[in-house]
Parts: sequence; C-alpha cells; structure tokens
Amino acid sequence: MTTEFIPRNELEQQLMDVHQGKISTEVFMQFLQSSQVFMPARNDDEEERTYPLKLNDEEGIDVLILFTSPERARPFVNDFPGYENGLLAEFTWVIEKMGTGYGISINPDSEIGIDLEPDILKQLAATND
Repeated sequence: MTTEFIPRNELEQQLMDVHQGKISTEVFMQFLQSSQVFMPARNDDEEERTYPLKLNDEEGIDVLILFTSPERARPFVNDFPGYENGLLAEFTWVIEKMGTGYGISINPDSEIGIDLEPDILKQLAATND
C-alpha cells in the first residue's frame, strides 16, 4: 500500500515538484545546495568519531544516505542499528566535509527521493570551491 507523500518542508516540496515535472532537475539542484539535509550517523565513543550511513550499490560504489528531514529517516534507519541519530547540515557542508568519489541517495526507499551519481557530486564540489 502506497501512502501519499505530503511535503513537510520546502526541500520536500521542491523534490516532489521535480518528480511531478513542475520544475527541472537543474532548478532542484540549485535549491538543494542551499538546503539543510539530515545525515544519519553513528558515534564511536572510543575513537571519538562520527560515521555517516554509507551503503554500497550494485556496482560497489559507496552511497551516502541522506534525508529531507529526520522524520523521513526513521523507517529506513530501523534496519541499521546505531544510526538512529544524525546531523542536520547544509548540503554543501556535507559535500565539503565528505569529499567526492561516492554517490548520494536522498530519501532512499521513498517514492519521493533522488539519487546523485559520483560525477554529479564532483561537479557540485567544483562549483562550490
């Protein structure tokens, strides 16, 4: 059973609009760069480090998992013990801190989500330098 996606913030509205063809992917990407995202992460107290949730895709590429809000993350992170918490951060900060060479999945397992290939992230990182 599919439930209707009801946007809870402007980023979710923009993402829904791109899925419905109301705005272009380029317009959405510009908006995303000035938006806040939720990055699930687990803390390692012994190492005093935080590890973001990354998975491997079918091709073995690391994919960083992000969400449009902490509430959207809850059902997904239930399958990943230790990642119930995370950070709210600007999307550009995430790219700056994480570097490139990976993909990003925003709202995975949701009908209103988007996947960004490593090449797109390299382009975004270059435009933000």
